[in-house]
Amino acid sequence: MSFKNHLFFCLNKRNNGSDCCDQHNAFALFEYAKNRVKELGLSGPGKVRVNKAGCLDRCADGPVMVVYPEGIWYTFVDTEDVEEIIQSHLILGRPVERLQLV
Repeated sequence: MSFKNHLFFCLNKRNNGSDCCDQHNAFALFEYAKNRVKELGLSGPGKVRVNKAGCLDRCADGPVMVVYPEGIWYTFVDTEDVEEIIQSHLILGRPVERLQLV
């Protein structure tokens, strides 16, 4: 089974108090993306898959996600940012430049 796009959301939590995606509402934004992709009929084989990931080693940029197969990294702060990524990148095929990490 393959997917057109695969989204990996870092949900890493550091117990030592160091900055991590978990401290930036990453899980709630992951859940939003997963539910929204389903609502829009974008999920399933040949479409979009939204996955949890452990540490993606970009803690200072958090929260972060990476979209494959393009390998585009994003940072985001709220559901509006995640919605923009869904609408522009996943539906229209246009990556959201303002949210991209290099």
